[in-house]
Amino acid sequence: MAKFSKWLHSQLRVFRTTARKEFLIFTRYPANAVLSLIEPLMWLTPLYFMGKAFSVGGHAVGFQGFAGTSDYFSFVMVGAFMSSYIAVAFWGMAYSIEEDMILGVLEPNWVTPANRVSMLLGRSVMFALLTTTQSLIVLLVGTLLFNVRVSGDIFVALLIIVPMFIAILGLGLGLAGVVLAVRRAQTAIDISNWVVSQISGMQFPVTVLPKPLMAVALLLPTTYGYDAVRSVLLGTKSLLPVKQEIAILAVSAVVLCVVGCRVFYMFDRRCRRLGTIGEH
Repeated sequence: MAKFSKWLHSQLRVFRTTARKEFLIFTRYPANAVLSLIEPLMWLTPLYFMGKAFSVGGHAVGFQGFAGTSDYFSFVMVGAFMSSYIAVAFWGMAYSIEEDMILGVLEPNWVTPANRVSMLLGRSVMFALLTTTQSLIVLLVGTLLFNVRVSGDIFVALLIIVPMFIAILGLGLGLAGVVLAVRRAQTAIDISNWVVSQISGMQFPVTVLPKPLMAVALLLPTTYGYDAVRSVLLGTKSLLPVKQEIAILAVSAVVLCVVGCRVFYMFDRRCRRLGTIGEH
């Protein structure tokens, strides 16, 4: 028990130190913080006007038949809120490896006794906290500017996001292992982030997808995360009862974290065996 307590304390110290480092970097560039609030609104504004163009009397009647709500922009706004966590998992986990390669600190970090997964998790969780704050501000601005109507319990929605985020952290960890091996994978990370967000239903209900793509969507835990959160916040029709979707997210969180860790350590051992860490 004492050994486990010592191990846990050391991991939390690595986790805390890494998270603090990322927070300090974030606060040193306030312009980036401001742009992170403006950029989502820049991407979402055209969708607002497109939704109005296809609405009748302010209601997207055809869309309501698929989604269970006639408020298209609120549907998209919640989807963008959810997609920010996919970006955190993929970029916070996988791209942090490539970023360390570019900065030339990957090898010094890797030779320390600090747990590699704890270092990656520290970054991702700090990014998640910052993203949650930024996304809530963007959601508030959207409510004021675009009449976004969120009638459900935001706290319950955030609780649903937790197992979904843990599940995609597992995916991000596996992708980080791939980046460690192939070295330059920014394009692959960007494509993976976009594909997972879109197929999960960021901008549309997955029921409109062709059957092969819908089958892929139903394999992703993010699909059920988007669906459950929208059901809670907007009252949309859910694919399954919300409790079942939460159960799927919980199981996915365990399975993907185990698989992601195995994939990451498999590539890590391969790189150490081949001696390629120093070549980065």
